[in-house]
Amino acid sequence: MSEIVIHEDENFERALKRFKKKCEKAGILADLRKHRHYEKPSEKRKRKLNAAQRKTRRPRAN
Repeated sequence: MSEIVIHEDENFERALKRFKKKCEKAGILADLRKHRHYEKPSEKRKRKLNAAQRKTRRPRAN
């Protein structure tokens, strides 16, 4: 569970931005989107195969 400590002189918008960044790094939103609907095993394999193909197609910058 992500948690932040709000400082005395910190405004709400800044604290919210820090919280969102911490949740993004922890992968909470990505995990939520992934589990929103049931994904059949065949669909999961197809998605992973497409992701692997996209990854190999990209030119790597050195």
